[in-house]
Amino acid sequence: MMMKNYKALCLSMAGGVGLSAAAAQAAVPEKKQPHIILIMTDQQRGDALGCAGNETVISPHIDRLAADGHLFCNAYTAAPSSTPARAGMLTGMSPWHHGLLGYGQVAEQYPYEMPQMLKDLGYHTLGLGKMHWHPQNVLHGFEATVIDESGRVESPYFMSDYRKWFNTQAFGLNPDSTGVEWNAHGAKAYALPERLHPTVWTGDRAVEAIKGYTSDQPLFLKVSFARPHSPYDPPQRLVDWYEGRDIPAPAVGDWCRQLAVDLHPEKNPEAAIGNYGVEYARNSRKYYYASVTFIDEQVGRIIEELKKKGMYDDALICFVADHGDMLGDHHLWRKTYAYEGSAAIPFIVKLPKGTKSKLKPGKQIEAPVELRDLLPTFLAINHQPVPREMDGLSLLPLLENGKAPWRKYIDIEHSTAYWADNYWCALTDGKIKYIWFFRTGEEQLFNLVEDPYEQYDLSKTAAAGKQLDAMRKAMAEHLEERGEEWVKDGKLVIRQQNLLYSPNYPTNKK
Repeated sequence: MMMKNYKALCLSMAGGVGLSAAAAQAAVPEKKQPHIILIMTDQQRGDALGCAGNETVISPHIDRLAADGHLFCNAYTAAPSSTPARAGMLTGMSPWHHGLLGYGQVAEQYPYEMPQMLKDLGYHTLGLGKMHWHPQNVLHGFEATVIDESGRVESPYFMSDYRKWFNTQAFGLNPDSTGVEWNAHGAKAYALPERLHPTVWTGDRAVEAIKGYTSDQPLFLKVSFARPHSPYDPPQRLVDWYEGRDIPAPAVGDWCRQLAVDLHPEKNPEAAIGNYGVEYARNSRKYYYASVTFIDEQVGRIIEELKKKGMYDDALICFVADHGDMLGDHHLWRKTYAYEGSAAIPFIVKLPKGTKSKLKPGKQIEAPVELRDLLPTFLAINHQPVPREMDGLSLLPLLENGKAPWRKYIDIEHSTAYWADNYWCALTDGKIKYIWFFRTGEEQLFNLVEDPYEQYDLSKTAAAGKQLDAMRKAMAEHLEERGEEWVKDGKLVIRQQNLLYSPNYPTNKK
């Protein structure tokens, strides 16, 4: 069923959430609804912000947003590549329940969709930037999308709005003139005038949308930047800001010797595994951080325009990413891994003015959260019940009280990517992480408090035996609903076959 009217659904499911029909009707908000501004980046590591403790990264505007709100310091993406991460954010569901277990196609329709549900609550809904949906012009409840798809063409006759705009501004020039491929980890300064860069284009569209907004209805605005995902191509002026700054070297674990394949950047520019040397990785990180700073400037412009319009105080503002980037940690690049560089994400929430909270602004929150928690939060801020089928949880109890009954672990997984054995599921609370590799039966266990970069695998140590048994049991409980191909007699089962689409995928594609 595709939801057409969320208020009607609230009434129909009232018994399922413990509300009478009258109580559900009363739950429809009468006071002014907050604007909801969702800003997201693509492939940004959780530690790639100043407010996250990385003193190298220059991000004053996002840091200021975190100071006005709260940084969730144990935030993850449940499926660390673009499409399954975005499906989870769209639906409020876990990978198994929305059906996309790795890099595949976001379904055309779901029973629960963030823009549609907010539209049904009276919001004007506008999406700007990268959506990465299929078909590429599908709306999922947005009244309009203005799209930058990083040159991707997956639907007939499709051209992104950014590319169309580029042709009106610089017809005859190549928007890819910098010459770094979309998944390469080399780096170059942007070769064209800065105003033509997709990061500026996305910022410009957001500022224009806010400046021109005149409706009395609340606004749901999603602003989705295509960077710092490669190509790492910021303007030279921002690269210069990082000269002399202490760029961290990649972390190298005691468990990853088999990944240390020496490769040449020019011969293998997009390899997912490879040791390119410390200086190569540091250079990639410098340009990557400069790309974050470039986005930070646009976030500053967006916040400034919200303040000019008198919308900032009345807005729930969220800043997140779909997943991270290994940047050479453990000789790995890009994403699809359970490790912190790939799976941990920035996650900032600023409450609208007048929301009662026991927390001081800027206080960090340690509870393990995930992109699926955004949609329930948007419903809760509008005094709406969260459908019991949703795996996500409203963040409001944490934001208002600092503590609340919460999940013990967040689950993370990804179907096979890059090589056959990269097929896994993990559980973490941000302090301990357990990884189960489906195809090999191998395990990893990390103490993230003492070893935040996962350099020491504890799974083979005698001292970790009790913790390992507890995590195996927790993983078995998590996977048990999937049947005996996953868990049998309470034991984890080694799988011979990859599964990209679960039986819950809307078209049952497998």
